[in-house]
Amino acid sequence: MLVVMTAAATKEEVAAVTERIESLGLKAHPIPGAQRVAIGITGNTGALNPALFENLPGVLEVIPVSHPYKLVSRETKPEDTLVRVGGVPIGAGHFVVIAGPCSVETHEQTAAIAQAVRAAGANVLRGGAFKPRTSPYAFQGLGKRGLEILQEVGRHVGMPVVSEALDEASLELVVEHCDMIQIGARNMQNYSLLKYCGRANKPVLLKRGMAATIEELLMAAEYILSEGNYQVVLCERGIRTFADHTRNTLDLAAVVAVQRLSHLPIIVDPSHGTGKRHKVVPMARAAAAVGADGLMIEVHHEPSRALSDGLQALLPQELAQLIQQLPALLPLTGRHLIRELSATA
Repeated sequence: MLVVMTAAATKEEVAAVTERIESLGLKAHPIPGAQRVAIGITGNTGALNPALFENLPGVLEVIPVSHPYKLVSRETKPEDTLVRVGGVPIGAGHFVVIAGPCSVETHEQTAAIAQAVRAAGANVLRGGAFKPRTSPYAFQGLGKRGLEILQEVGRHVGMPVVSEALDEASLELVVEHCDMIQIGARNMQNYSLLKYCGRANKPVLLKRGMAATIEELLMAAEYILSEGNYQVVLCERGIRTFADHTRNTLDLAAVVAVQRLSHLPIIVDPSHGTGKRHKVVPMARAAAAVGADGLMIEVHHEPSRALSDGLQALLPQELAQLIQQLPALLPLTGRHLIRELSATA
C-alpha cells in the first residue's frame, strides 16, 4: 500500500503517518518525489484498510500496490530515481560510463587503466578485488589490497570507484574503500547479502542473475530497498541461453521492461553480455539507443596479459571512440552524457 501526501504536507504530518504505520507493526518507507512525499508500507500479510490512513492530516490518497515488488515499482514512485555515486549522477536523464579492469592486478596496471578511462570520458572506475570465478584455480583477486589500490587510484584520478562484494566480510571492506557496492550475477539472489547491502550507507549496483527473470531481478532489488537503502542501480549483463556464438545473450529488451515497471536506473554491461571484444562496442551503442541509463565496460591496456576476462576487455582507444559516438545516440532517448565529474567525486 502507498500513502500519498499532499504537496503542502509538513514534516510533522509525514512523521505522524509514519508513526501510525509503525504502531500497527508495519514498516514505513518515506519516498520523496518531485512534487510530494509518498510513504510505502511493507510487512503486511494481507490487505490493509485505507481508512487507517486516509483521514490523517496531510494525506492526499491511499493507493493499493499490485506488484509484489512494492518499493521499486513505478506505482510507488512514478518519476525516475536519481542515484549519486560520489559526485556522479545516474538515472533521471543522466547517462553514466563505468569503466576499468575486470580485476585489480597491480597498482601500476590499475593506475594506467584509470588514467586512460578518465581521459576517454568515463565517470566511475570499476575494478574487481574479490572475483567469483568458475574455476577454483583461476585468479581470485587481491582482496583487501586490491580495494586499497582501487581507492588510492580513484582518488588520484578523481573518480569514484565500484567493486564487487561476495559475502558479509568482503562487503564491509567494499563499504570502507569504495563509493558503490557491486552485487554480481551469482549473488543476485543471495538474500542475506542483499539485506546487508540494504543497511549499508552506499549505493548498490545489482546485476541480473544468469537465468533470472525481470520479476526476480526487481524482487532482489526490493530486498535492498526494504532495509532502507533506496540508492540502487540495476544492471543487465546477459543471460544464459542455448546460443553459443556469444558468452551470454545480452537481453536489451530487459531495459525497456524494467523502465516500464520500475523507477530504478538500469545500465548495461556489454562486456560480460558478449564476452568478445569485437561485439562490445556495437552492443554498447545498441544499449544507449534503447534507452539504458549507462554502460559498464571492462578496459585493459594489455588485454593479452590480463589475469581475467582479457578477451572481452576494450583497449582504451576503443573506449574513447565509443564515448565520442554516444552524443549522437543519447538525445534519441532523452539522456545526456555526463561530461564533467563533480569535485566531490
